[in-house]
Amino acid sequence: MMISTKRHVQQLASLFLSKKIFDIVLCPGSRNGPLIHTLAGCGQFDCRVIVDERSAGYFALGLAQAKENPVVIVCSSGTATINFAPAVAEAFYQNIPLIVVTADRPAYWIDQLENQCIQQTALYRNFIKQSCSLPLEESDCRLWSGARLINEILNTAVSDAPGPVHINIPLEEPLHRTMDAQLPDVKVIGNAQTRINLDEKALAAAAEEIGRADKILVLAGQSQGNGELDSSLALFAEKTGAVVAAEHLANLQIPSGCCCAVPELVLGSISSGDAAVFQPDLLITFGRHFVSKRIRQFLRANKPHEHIHVDAGGGHMDTYQALTRVCAMSPELFFGQLADMQIQKASGGYAGAWKDREQETLQIYKHYLDRAPFSDFTACAGALKAVPEDSVLHLGNSSTVRYAVLTPGIKEVTWLGNRGTSGIDGSVSTAVGYASCSSKINTLILGDLSFFYDSNGLWNKYLGKNLRIILLNNGGGNIFSFVEDLAGCTGEDNQGVFQNYFFAGHSAKAQGFASTFGLDYLQAGSASQLDMALEKLYNPGRIVPTLLEVFTDARTNTKVFKGLFSEIKKRITNTETNK
Repeated sequence: MMISTKRHVQQLASLFLSKKIFDIVLCPGSRNGPLIHTLAGCGQFDCRVIVDERSAGYFALGLAQAKENPVVIVCSSGTATINFAPAVAEAFYQNIPLIVVTADRPAYWIDQLENQCIQQTALYRNFIKQSCSLPLEESDCRLWSGARLINEILNTAVSDAPGPVHINIPLEEPLHRTMDAQLPDVKVIGNAQTRINLDEKALAAAAEEIGRADKILVLAGQSQGNGELDSSLALFAEKTGAVVAAEHLANLQIPSGCCCAVPELVLGSISSGDAAVFQPDLLITFGRHFVSKRIRQFLRANKPHEHIHVDAGGGHMDTYQALTRVCAMSPELFFGQLADMQIQKASGGYAGAWKDREQETLQIYKHYLDRAPFSDFTACAGALKAVPEDSVLHLGNSSTVRYAVLTPGIKEVTWLGNRGTSGIDGSVSTAVGYASCSSKINTLILGDLSFFYDSNGLWNKYLGKNLRIILLNNGGGNIFSFVEDLAGCTGEDNQGVFQNYFFAGHSAKAQGFASTFGLDYLQAGSASQLDMALEKLYNPGRIVPTLLEVFTDARTNTKVFKGLFSEIKKRITNTETNK
C-alpha cells in the first residue's frame, strides 16, 4: 500500500478507519495530494472523485443521507474550499455529518501573494459544529495534539445533534512523496452516546401541560423518520387526542386517523372567522423545517398558550414566537415516555375539526385537479402518482416542493429535499449522491433553473441506472410569480423588469445535457404525452438513468396554482355559510 509520508495525514486516515468512516469524496488538486495518495492508496476506503467542489459537497451530503453515516469530502486550498460552503450549510441545518477536510498552505504563506492562498481557518464558522487546523510540525507532541483534535472533531460530528465538522491541514512541499507502509496505530478516543429520559419532575410537568390542553397540535418537521418514532407518536396521539400535522418530508408512517398529511390545504382554507377552531392550546414541535409559509403565519397570528419543542441538541427553536419549554431528547423517547403515562384524553373535537377540514379540502383539490389545464401543478401531481412504492423521491426547491406538499402522499416512499437552506443550487448533485448507493428507484422532480444551475451534478461516473429525473421546464423562475409582493411587477409597465430580473426567462432545453452526460431522454408537452412518458420512465425494463423534460406555460402555471386556493376559500366559505 502506497501512502503519503505526511504523518498527520496518516493519522487522520487511521482514525477514519477506526471510527468506521469509509466513504470519501475526493476533488482533484495538488495541495491535497498527500490526502489523495493516502486515502486512495491505502485501499481501505470507498473513494469517489468529483471535479466540481460545489457539486462534490452536495453529492457527499446525499451519500451521507443514504448511508446514515459520516462522509468525508476532501479538496485543495483556495477557492475550492469556499465551493464546499453551500453543502456545508445545508448539512448544518439538516444535522447531516459531513467531514470537511481542506488542504492548506503553511500559515507563513497566507496573505503573502502565494498562489491559492486564502484565510481557511474557521472558514465555515457560522455553519459548522466544530473546526480545527492541524499542526504543521510532526514532532511527537504535535502528532499527539493532532490525534486528539481529530478524535474530538469526529466524535462531535456524530453526537446527539449530528452535523458537519471541518479539519484544515496545512501542508508543506514536497507534497507527493509516498511510502509503502501500513497506516499507523493511533489512540482512539471513544464517545459514549446517551439516550436521555425526562426526569420525574420534568415528565410530570409536561404531562400536566398536556392534560389541561383540549387542543393539542403536534408539528412534525423534516426528518429521516424511523419506526420507533412512528409507534410512539401514534400511541401518543391516540391516548391524548392530539392532531399530528406532517408534510411528506417528515417521513412519518402513522395511521391517517391521527395525522393530517396535507396541512397546507387545511391552512389555505382557514379564514379569520374560524381561526379559533384550529388554534391550538398546546403546540409540540420536533424535526427540522416546514415548507409551508401558511403554518408559520397562522401560528404566529394565533399563538398557542404553550409550546414545547423537542430536540436532541436542545435547540431553542422559537419559530412561532410562543416557545415555553425545550426538551433536549429524541422525539421517539419523548412521545414514548408520555404515552406510557395516564393522561386524560381531550374531547376529540379539535382532531375532528382538522380531519373534517382535511377531507373537505382534499375533495376540492381532487375536483380542481381534474379540471385544471396542463401545467406544472397537474404535471407534478401526475408524476407523483406514477412514482413507484418503496422508492426514494427527491424534491427540488422553489415551486416544485410546494406542489408536492399539496399532493396526497405515496405509501412507503422516502421523501427528501434540501430544505435546510432551501436553495436551488444542489438538488441534482444530492440526488445523484444518494442514488449512487441506493438499490431503489430514485426520482428527482425539480424546476428548470434548479436543473441548469446544478447540471454539473451529472458530471461524474456515478449515475446509477436507478436514477429518474423529471424536469419541469416553464422557461424561468415561475416561483416569483407566486409571490404576492411581486404581483404588481407582472403588469405591462413592469413586465421587462420582472421577466429579466426575477423570472429570468430563457429558452434552454435539457436534451443536450442528457446526451452529454449519458442519460436517456424523454419529453412531454401535454397530459397525454406525459402519461405515455411516465409509463416509459417507470417501465421495469428500463436500466439506464433517464431524464424526462416536461414543457409547460408559466402564465398558466401561475393561474392554476393561485386558482386552487381561491377555489378552496370560496367552496369552504359557501359550505360554512350554508350550515
